[in-house]
Amino acid sequence: MSSENLPQSPEQPSRKPRVAVVCGGRSSEHGISVVTAGAVLRAIDRTKYEVLPIGITRDGRWALTADEPERMAITEGRTPSVEELADSAEGGVVLPVDPSNREVVYSEPGSVPKVLGEVDVVFPVLHGPYGEDGTLQGLLELSGVPYVGSGVLASAVGQDKEYMKRVFTSFGLKVGPYVVIRPREWAQDPSAARKRIVDFAGEHGWPLFVKPARAGSSIGITKVDDLSGLDEAIEEAQRHDPKVLVEAALRGREIECGVLEFEDGPRASVPAEIPPPEAHAYYDFEAKYIDSTPGIVPAPLTDEETAEVRRLAVEAFEAASCEGLVRADFFLTEDGEFVINEINTMPGFTPISMYPQMWQASGISYPELVDRLIQAALRRSTGLR
Repeated sequence: MSSENLPQSPEQPSRKPRVAVVCGGRSSEHGISVVTAGAVLRAIDRTKYEVLPIGITRDGRWALTADEPERMAITEGRTPSVEELADSAEGGVVLPVDPSNREVVYSEPGSVPKVLGEVDVVFPVLHGPYGEDGTLQGLLELSGVPYVGSGVLASAVGQDKEYMKRVFTSFGLKVGPYVVIRPREWAQDPSAARKRIVDFAGEHGWPLFVKPARAGSSIGITKVDDLSGLDEAIEEAQRHDPKVLVEAALRGREIECGVLEFEDGPRASVPAEIPPPEAHAYYDFEAKYIDSTPGIVPAPLTDEETAEVRRLAVEAFEAASCEGLVRADFFLTEDGEFVINEINTMPGFTPISMYPQMWQASGISYPELVDRLIQAALRRSTGLR
């Protein structure tokens, strides 16, 4: 019998790509990650994508979270948490570690595990260690699930400010003076470590900025004006990371620039300037997220300065082998030179954050920005590329 005469089954409509938005995590930036997830959930086009919100609690449990972006906001100076949004205090989400199977499973004690369906792409909006630093990216590579943003190497380089600076220097990008205090050094001979910092200050002057080497959102940073505040500043940084970075103060304007991956490669946004916050000694966590110190977009730069910082932002993106998105932060010094301070491979991503604002000023709205990042992730395969 000819196959032409067999009954034909109706074509099944192709389903929409399913996007897992993953937030929270074990770092000190847990709350800001949840705020970012709320903004992304609001912006995702539900006519184009299915959405699966997943939160990682502070102790590392993966949980189903409510798809309620209005609950993921800073309220009275307090950031939200995954624990408050989780569907269950005990249930857990499990990703497959099998590239041939992208089905996500949810289980609770005493219940039959429930298959939640395949995930086509993960949008990880985690900040800091255990999420932005290559650890989650490695898990997704093992699972064979595409994801938004940079891969394992670039994420790790972007998280560790010491090695970020080493990479940039090797590619000819100018970085500011710094010294690293490793945990064993501080534990075994704090006097010698302290002397290294004092010698560094003798060469570059006070104040110094003491910060965790692998944290973000300006958490754990202290501006130190003299030796008397040094030990306390190191202890504060080590609350977030045992490795400490000490930087010389750079005098100049703070300029930021966004980089976004297009079909033909990375492009830079118009830059922004971060003016000195009136109520803060520098652009710290409270200035960024609680008081929402506004940036100036676009930055009041000459055409030549704008072109240069955009070029350098793309160069930093390429130097660290980044993908998807990056925010590159610079100082424009008094002698007219751009010095790169750092990159963020998953920058602050609420609509009021600088990265989306810079792209808004460049003609790409927040929902379109979210869509472009998802589409860029869907175009890429996992594995070596």
